[in-house]
Amino acid sequence: MPVKPDPSLVVPEQLGRVHFVGIGGSGMSGIAHMMLDAGVAVSGSDRSDGAYLGPLRERGARIFVGHDAANLGDADTIVFTSAIWPENPEYVRARERGLTMLHRSQALHWLSRRSRVVSVAGAHGKSTTTGMIATGLRELGADPSFVSGAVISALGTSSATGSGDVFVLEADESDGSFLFYDTAVAVVTNVDPVHLDHYGSSDGYLDAFATFVRGASEFVVAGQGAAVDEVLARAATDRPVIRFGEGADADLRVSGIEASDSVAFDLTWRGETVRARVDAVGRHSAVNAAGAVAALVVLGHPLADAVAALRSFGGTTRRFEFKGEVRGVRVFDDYAHEPAEVDAAVAGARTIVGDGRIIAIHQPHLYSRTQRFAAEFAAAYEKQADLTIVLAVDGAREDPVPGVSGQLVVDHFVDRSKVVLLEDWQDAADHMASVARDGDIVLTLSCGTVYQIVPQLLEALGRTGESAAPV
Repeated sequence: MPVKPDPSLVVPEQLGRVHFVGIGGSGMSGIAHMMLDAGVAVSGSDRSDGAYLGPLRERGARIFVGHDAANLGDADTIVFTSAIWPENPEYVRARERGLTMLHRSQALHWLSRRSRVVSVAGAHGKSTTTGMIATGLRELGADPSFVSGAVISALGTSSATGSGDVFVLEADESDGSFLFYDTAVAVVTNVDPVHLDHYGSSDGYLDAFATFVRGASEFVVAGQGAAVDEVLARAATDRPVIRFGEGADADLRVSGIEASDSVAFDLTWRGETVRARVDAVGRHSAVNAAGAVAALVVLGHPLADAVAALRSFGGTTRRFEFKGEVRGVRVFDDYAHEPAEVDAAVAGARTIVGDGRIIAIHQPHLYSRTQRFAAEFAAAYEKQADLTIVLAVDGAREDPVPGVSGQLVVDHFVDRSKVVLLEDWQDAADHMASVARDGDIVLTLSCGTVYQIVPQLLEALGRTGESAAPV
């Protein structure tokens, strides 16, 4: 099992020299840069070299490729994520030496400890909403610190240290670490009981969100839906709650949605209505934008100014990200890894595909998630896509489970002509290219490694002729 944060740990004021185990990703490298901004001596390691390591080296961080206990050097503190395993030699040596052991969320708590924290949580839409709030604040003349789970296109980074007093961060509920922050404004995009491998039950999941809401010291900004209603009832917070969404009883109401290659919509707040537009795809993007605008409003910005500030938002990486076009076939990549996210992402593709077709490439992520939601995944893909290619399961931090494979998803399709299981990536790319034709959209979906298949998809399209078999 992967390591988990210790919620009882009191994060010390002085961290000394900090070593990052797995420093090479966009999230951890961003936190490392912010530690350097704070004057902390930083070192770190990752299993392979990558684009995020060079800039850290240039700033004086000691970087190692490969994990080895000797990499710790004279570190006083280590920062880790839930993606590492307890057998990691650096993690083992740090425990033996009695170092301060910080989960990445606890490192973020340390960085944000003197700020007015806006924590964005929810089953879906966290990265996009975080990116919208950070972009909006920049456009409004504020200079927030921020940490998102994806690179924010308009800002060119997933994290930065600002001079202002606001710190916007994506708060991850998957392992309970969203409860570690001193949150001023709690944003709940939506609630959809998942991550039950951590919480054990839907009740445990809802209770955690209630605790998150109750911890907000200023405002709560929350979407609509029965599960959110239940969370708010359990939280019984005495802080002001601003609801956003399409429902008639929303405090900040979304209406008049027109979705194409961008999404336009009306936002109504306290009798004032403003027409908005953001460069994102799908109806769900309008709701995400409403959550961001609601946060900007409670931070003191007028509605019209907040709406105008979002116009520069250009999306985030791995959220319906355009990757290339070959012989008229457009390829996009999306982080969707829950059934509701898949439904929204493919529905968003439907708004721009015109007369073309949608070929979805689904990489099941985690054996536990595949086992639990196979039927829901199949229903979403069968409803929205013209053809779904299912790859092998990306187990990530989990050990294989007997009988659990992509075949589980395939078996739940009613129309089996709309799905095919191709566990070999080259076979999948070649099959896609053989059926794709001018005007189609190919969409890869998963929070796993599926984005790495994109070069194979584009290459396969380039090798095939103009004629293609019908899907």
